[in-house]
Amino acid sequence: MNILFIEDDPMNRRVVRDMLDVAGASMAEAEHAEAGLKRIEEEEFDVILVDLRMPGMDGIEAIEHIRARDDHKAELPIVVVTADTAIDLRERCLKAGADEVLFKPVAMDDLFDTIGRVLAQRSGDGMLI
Repeated sequence: MNILFIEDDPMNRRVVRDMLDVAGASMAEAEHAEAGLKRIEEEEFDVILVDLRMPGMDGIEAIEHIRARDDHKAELPIVVVTADTAIDLRERCLKAGADEVLFKPVAMDDLFDTIGRVLAQRSGDGMLI
């Protein structure tokens, strides 16, 4: 399993990486949305995790860019990982094309369950990480 985490905070990236290591998943990192979009262009991923609040392009814009692609990468499962608690946040993320939203701090079980669920929804195989 190869996962990209687009997140500007290095501590948040480390915490998620440590969780994914437990499951044997590989995690690539991008410090901002533009770097994440470049990695998506150059590499193959199974799931994208993206923060919302980043300098420059925010997570919603990044999701819209991914969904606007004209190749198979437009269908990658995308999970928003955010500390933002705005009332309409989940709706805005889903409208932009996210598959799911997780709120920080993220619990390991919630992370694994969510990744498994979005992979199952996209592939139909029900396979968890």
